[in-house]
Amino acid sequence: MTERQTVLITGVAGLMAALLVGLGEFLLHYDPLGRFGQGLSFMQGISESRATLGHFIGVLGSPLYVLGAWHIQIMLRPASKLLAVIAFLLMSYGLMVGAVWIGSRASAITIINLDASQDVSHRLLLLYDLRYETLLTATRITILAMSAIFAMICLTGRSHYPRWMAALNPIALILLSFAAYFTIPALGNLIMPIALNLAFFILFSTSLLIANRQFGKRD
Repeated sequence: MTERQTVLITGVAGLMAALLVGLGEFLLHYDPLGRFGQGLSFMQGISESRATLGHFIGVLGSPLYVLGAWHIQIMLRPASKLLAVIAFLLMSYGLMVGAVWIGSRASAITIINLDASQDVSHRLLLLYDLRYETLLTATRITILAMSAIFAMICLTGRSHYPRWMAALNPIALILLSFAAYFTIPALGNLIMPIALNLAFFILFSTSLLIANRQFGKRD
């Protein structure tokens, strides 16, 4: 397999991960009332069938992110092999922890809609927060670190990316989703449930276009 084939296949895998996990997360998280700043209340009213479908689509699509992380590593490598590998490890680690987290969301939906005493539901939700929301913090930290390395390497101008790609690091794109949520609620309500996956969809889409042009010159 040529390097061009490798970079394109892994890029497509990353793009598919963003699509599948994004679709799964949308099914798990979308709330027409936009109650995303009110704990887990946005999960109220989500049906078991919708949650189960979102669960399987999101979890089964998650491993493809590791191949996507390898694509990013290839694109960053000319500037610094060490930092490119670190970015790969951070992204892979963070998104695999995130896969465990998204695999728990269907259970959280069941708990939040549980027809049981308020005390029992509250205790279950406290345990859920401890066991799973903590994992999301690890994902956020690793993606933040990966984004910093990605932006720094792009700005050197020595990677396969143009310098302006630094602006498309995942954290910057996630912040744009938050800005849309507060300034354009109709749009923000649609993209907030999938902010991380939307960020990676934009990143991989753009990266594939650049990779096809960069590696196509060698053929």
